[in-house]
Amino acid sequence: MSPGPARGRTTGADTAGRRGPVVRRWQLVRAGSDAVPASTRRFMRRARRRRMRAALPWAVAAGVLALAGLVAWIVLGTGLFGVREVRVEGAELVTAVQVRDAAGVPDGIPLAKVDLADLARRVGALAPVERATVRRDWPDALVVRVVERTAVAVVPQGDRFAVVDGSGTVFRTLDRRPGDLPLVRVAHPGADDPGTRAAVEVLGALTPQLRSALQDVTVESLALIKVRLRGARTVVWGDASRSTDKARVATALLDQQAKTIDVSAPDVVTFR
Repeated sequence: MSPGPARGRTTGADTAGRRGPVVRRWQLVRAGSDAVPASTRRFMRRARRRRMRAALPWAVAAGVLALAGLVAWIVLGTGLFGVREVRVEGAELVTAVQVRDAAGVPDGIPLAKVDLADLARRVGALAPVERATVRRDWPDALVVRVVERTAVAVVPQGDRFAVVDGSGTVFRTLDRRPGDLPLVRVAHPGADDPGTRAAVEVLGALTPQLRSALQDVTVESLALIKVRLRGARTVVWGDASRSTDKARVATALLDQQAKTIDVSAPDVVTFR
């Protein structure tokens, strides 16, 4: 049995004898750009531009975020901007070494990670320091600015002298009494001691005439403060209330030949 003609093909016998089915072969070809109508090309170009414009803000935002992340990593996660120096300003009673030790900043810690407020609190805990501020000085330094306490009086403590500021805080102890500071006599000097605060308040109210003649301020009790002047004269102050009025009245009576001037009730003065 001879094989028949191949299916799907056109043979000579088919052509000569009978018409068989004609099989067409399809081939895909890439059309040139000329085959796309101009209106369609314009539409496609506009669509591409719209997509690019819509994507541009997102691309820019992504770039900014990536850059910010890189900068943050460099600043916070590496030692490139680490602390290399701690500069101290305004220190006289304390040394720069004491300030740096109190600050306790590890060498090389990222500058941006330093807690400035906490550092200022640690430096401010030094007795002679009233307050401290800290700032960053890029790229690698911290600047600590200290404001030290101002001495207003000294308190005898055995053979030594405790130096107090306007709040009554003891911040230094000296072997000798400074000649420019008035003497205050209280039992337990300190900011928490009512007697110390009362004595400092009285000192602050004294007129120049009283201060120039002052020998000491003695707090025997909160209700009995005495201001002793040169020449064995005493001003009985009473408590610390109305100290400005008491200082004014006592100054007006300095010309009186009296050893004791009692201004504890400044409206009714007695002297003897």
